[in-house]
Amino acid sequence: MSPDRRTAVAAGLLFLLTEVSAIAGAALYRPLLGAADGRLAQGADTQALIGALCEVVLVVAVAGTGTALFPVLRRHGEGLALGYAFGRLLEAAVIAVGIVSVLALVTLRREPGAADGADAALVAVHDWTFLLGPNVALGLNTVLLAYLAYRARLVPRPIAVLGLIGGPLICVSAAAVMFGAYDQLSPAGAAAALPVFAWELALAGRLLTRGFTPDPGPVRAG
Repeated sequence: MSPDRRTAVAAGLLFLLTEVSAIAGAALYRPLLGAADGRLAQGADTQALIGALCEVVLVVAVAGTGTALFPVLRRHGEGLALGYAFGRLLEAAVIAVGIVSVLALVTLRREPGAADGADAALVAVHDWTFLLGPNVALGLNTVLLAYLAYRARLVPRPIAVLGLIGGPLICVSAAAVMFGAYDQLSPAGAAAALPVFAWELALAGRLLTRGFTPDPGPVRAG
């Protein structure tokens, strides 16, 4: 197996891991965030802790995609490749802040009479990190990677175009959520996130099954 093929397999697995861990984490700790009056259902704290562990896996996988792809991407634009690697690290860092807020919320809600203000503040911190990390930062990173993939023909053009559409769309959706047009977890928010979800699945499938398109040579600029 060539180095580029190993890189493709590693990156494909990491992209799949980001999807699985993100969905599992959000599903597991969502009851904690929505608990009425700070009251936890039995087992909700343990469930939230497992969800936080899933998001720790997400942080590692997100950072790992930027690191794994860098050796290939740099041949087609070192500046953009560095931007993607650091952008993924930033996305991972924002998600990590959200994990800390979930863990702090578990601690507060285990204590009887915890301050309602602190409780609500931690939920708000999580909600903002959920918007800025897996939406804004993800959207910008998607545009960078899809542009490089399109320009260098690393994957079939339709896959790259899906990322070029999905990245800006999820950023626009995040702005709409920020200004109160609709909730992030709503049909409109889910519809806006669907192209990025499809892009990552299509990219992962391509990298795992076929790898990168045969290298046509470095592309200048960027």
